[in-house]
Amino acid sequence: MAGLFKRLSFVIAGLLGSVIVFASGSEQGFIQGPNGRLFYVIHLPRGFDTTRDKCPMVIVMHGVMSHKNLPPVPRFARKLANNGYAVLRFDFNSQGKSEGNLMKCTIPSEIADARAVLEYVRSLPYVTKVVLFGHSQGGVVAGMLAGELSGEGLAPDALVLMAPGAVVKDYALEGKYLGVKCDPVNPPEYVQVYWYKFSREYILSAQTLPIYEVSALYKGPVCIVHGTADIIVPVKYSDQYSEVYHSCEYTVIPNEGHLFLFRPSQSDSVFLNFLRKVGF
Repeated sequence: MAGLFKRLSFVIAGLLGSVIVFASGSEQGFIQGPNGRLFYVIHLPRGFDTTRDKCPMVIVMHGVMSHKNLPPVPRFARKLANNGYAVLRFDFNSQGKSEGNLMKCTIPSEIADARAVLEYVRSLPYVTKVVLFGHSQGGVVAGMLAGELSGEGLAPDALVLMAPGAVVKDYALEGKYLGVKCDPVNPPEYVQVYWYKFSREYILSAQTLPIYEVSALYKGPVCIVHGTADIIVPVKYSDQYSEVYHSCEYTVIPNEGHLFLFRPSQSDSVFLNFLRKVGF
């Protein structure tokens, strides 16, 4: 019982920590994306002056059934900003405060959203380098976008994948979404899982995603972090990611779950040490 209470305490602490709003140094607004306007928030290091100072920018991408304000994204952003990085977190189309139609939201449409956000970040005069940082499905988006950009000579400077959700392709092929089943060959208009709707278009497009093949085109530094207790995205999917990258630092955290709530300081130290090691 004591062990269970301690574990629940960690979860509650993580959740509370993730919803803390930054007190200063932030701006918010909309970026025009291909599927409607995308709502974003930028956090700057304490005392940072955008007219005088320069620093790297980390673009943090949330997972499916989520948005920029849900765990663990705010905690990641706060930790990065407290360690000297500018951070942009945003809502993918049709999620959070962003515009769009959820029935048309797919992983390719989210990749297009992320591309628009990256273009905006690169237009900011105080940004020196850009890191793509994705959690869960946001990791799939970040990895594939980095691969696409590499083929165009526009690769980001580094890539951080937190429990990247390549399992989405298998979910689609099997027609199983967190206990809810559907016909994968002829899926319905949508599959409802709790409050979220996976559209037919989302399911069919996910079945043919070349996740690893496109991601492997990125040759820059990569950090992957995954927990052994992740029941949403089994760690084997990150095992496969680690094999396709040219320069990869892969860390598996024992007894950590999908939202990185049980050992947050350990996961945070991994990606912060990685960014310092590669010169950020």
